[in-house]
Amino acid sequence: MYQPLADLLRPQTLDEVYGQEHILGKGAILRRLVDSGKIPNMIFYGPSGTGKTTVAQIIAKQTNRTLFQLNATTASTADIKNIVAQLDTFMAPNGVLLYLDEIQSFNKKQQQSLLEHIENGKITLIASTTENPYFYVFNAILSRSTIFEFKQISSQAALQAVKRAVSFLEQRTALTAQPEEGALEYIAGACGGDLRKAMNAVEVLFSAGQPQGEILPLTLEDAKTVSQKSAMRADRDGDNFYDLLSALQKSIRGSDPDAACHYLARLLEAGQMQAACRRLMVIAAEDVGLAYPMILPIVKSCVDMALMLGMPEARIPLGDAAVLMATSPKSNSGHIALDMALSDVRKGLGGDFPRHLQNVHADTYTMEREQGYQYPHDFPNHWVRQQYLPDELKNTVYYEYGPNKVEQAAKQYWEGIKK
Repeated sequence: MYQPLADLLRPQTLDEVYGQEHILGKGAILRRLVDSGKIPNMIFYGPSGTGKTTVAQIIAKQTNRTLFQLNATTASTADIKNIVAQLDTFMAPNGVLLYLDEIQSFNKKQQQSLLEHIENGKITLIASTTENPYFYVFNAILSRSTIFEFKQISSQAALQAVKRAVSFLEQRTALTAQPEEGALEYIAGACGGDLRKAMNAVEVLFSAGQPQGEILPLTLEDAKTVSQKSAMRADRDGDNFYDLLSALQKSIRGSDPDAACHYLARLLEAGQMQAACRRLMVIAAEDVGLAYPMILPIVKSCVDMALMLGMPEARIPLGDAAVLMATSPKSNSGHIALDMALSDVRKGLGGDFPRHLQNVHADTYTMEREQGYQYPHDFPNHWVRQQYLPDELKNTVYYEYGPNKVEQAAKQYWEGIKK
């Protein structure tokens, strides 16, 4: 019977698991828990193909627990009842370890059906999810579980796994692989940290290869063909999409044009051009802002041009926008001032308008016929001292000039006039 390469090469010990040293390395917390044999209820959170199922299987083996595996996308409450029925029988003398994949697909009632049994310890739950558990797993389960995050496999770790797969298939087929320069590295990078996809790509390369005697050439072109384009994880419903947007903004805010280009490239490669455009416009106002006010129409023009051109040409104006903002002076003084004002408004602060700021309609129904408003354009430098904030907030300061040329020049100008 056919068995996928990824399953044939599934790690049998924690030492063989790639890329999760932060939780499985010597002395790491999950490693110590497994070695102790005292396994709590756990939730494994992370991308596909990073070893969540494998680690659960290894834990069951090392702790002599009966392992049941369910996928929440297809399982039902009846499946859980069938497992519960085997408790305290010779089928599960040491208790049950239940591995529940994609737990976010279980509704609240289904998740709650597990509570009684995970509390008394007869079922040890290891649930896995690719979604943020704090959003998708109910609190009753969360409060009884320890969360471990599985990281995306680095390309270096993936390359080790790819080389191991090649070596295994060489022995199995009695062929000597001759990879073209960069072929294996391409597979390791293109899998996007999903070792299952990397294994599949290597297996297809061997299956579709054209041996020359005992030599099997593995070309870069074939590697590109069989490797699924999954390095750009940017599902709009997943955390990674928002992580990408966050990384782009923080890189520009941190004035790193190289990182800005990298994350923008990942968004564009994942087909998320419109999301990138929206985020670039936000960055223009939020992070560059008043330090370079012309950035707003410039970025808007770049976005308009990109949307009109479409990919691949859209990358040109968007790249210009990202690099320009990353290398521009920064100021968040404008929106910080507004946020402070919003905070006071939400607290109910403010009260009535100053009489002299009211619309002239007030003259028609109040006893005061004259507002007392002074028209600034009638005064030198188009400014006159008068109160604008409501009495309740009189003398409140929201806006502080940023330490950049533009705002400091404005500060100096107004300080000179207002003296």
